[in-house]
Amino acid sequence: MFAFGRARGYVKWREICVRARPLAMRLLAVIPARLGATRLPRKPLRLLGGRPLVVRVWEHVAALGVADRCVVATDHADVADAVRGAGGQAVLTRDDHPSGTDRVAEVARMPEFAAYDAVVNIQGDEPFASAEVVHAASALVVDGRFPLGTVACPAAPEVLARPDVVKVVTTDAGRALYFSRAPVPFLREPGDAGDRARRDALVRRHVGIYAYTREALDRWVAAPPHPLEQVERLEQLRPLAAGTPIGVATVAEAPPLGIDTEDDLADANDRWAAWEAARLPAAPPSA
Repeated sequence: MFAFGRARGYVKWREICVRARPLAMRLLAVIPARLGATRLPRKPLRLLGGRPLVVRVWEHVAALGVADRCVVATDHADVADAVRGAGGQAVLTRDDHPSGTDRVAEVARMPEFAAYDAVVNIQGDEPFASAEVVHAASALVVDGRFPLGTVACPAAPEVLARPDVVKVVTTDAGRALYFSRAPVPFLREPGDAGDRARRDALVRRHVGIYAYTREALDRWVAAPPHPLEQVERLEQLRPLAAGTPIGVATVAEAPPLGIDTEDDLADANDRWAAWEAARLPAAPPSA
């Protein structure tokens, strides 16, 4: 299901996506997976449904069929070995990258991936990213509308008070104006019911998946950190402040947040078990 409630404000998924992608632009999916996470040690190798998390993510992304090729980018041989042992492709990158975007850019510059015109970055701790979300971000770039593409979903106004939830506002054409941890859009007159309803209809939660043209990705990582990026701790403000257009597609529902803590991992295993149980065929009735 997708959101069609407002005709303006955000690029709607069905306006940008068709089932068959244009053949002129080849898409590479890169899954950055850093072993040295602090909040959840050795996160890529922690088990989800009995297999390493990074393997589950690679299996899921490959099965979506969005990209022409899918590769894991990691800083450690243990992660690469786990992926390769499961039949996937993994490449070793430098261990000093400041962000997953820099790791993705290193992979995109490797000679074996030179034939791909666009790249989609899917975080290595998001095993439940939906096909709709990945397609929506990728289509903005693959169809030539934007050099950078990302995704948002409608959100309850309560998220405005949560700095851990990134919000986004856009032009009517779906180009990002700003990403923030602050309450945007801000309700100037809280007693005005009409303004409150208008504000509530504009609240969007940013979903941290990005697609890029090769040129836009290179410009992103070549630019120095911007003060806005440093203040908000949001790396997408670097290309935005530099004037790079970022398209924002809206989907009806975002995937669960990434896995960052032991509690997140426990919740993800519960969700995985429920999903696996739902896939099992029903037992035949007893005689």
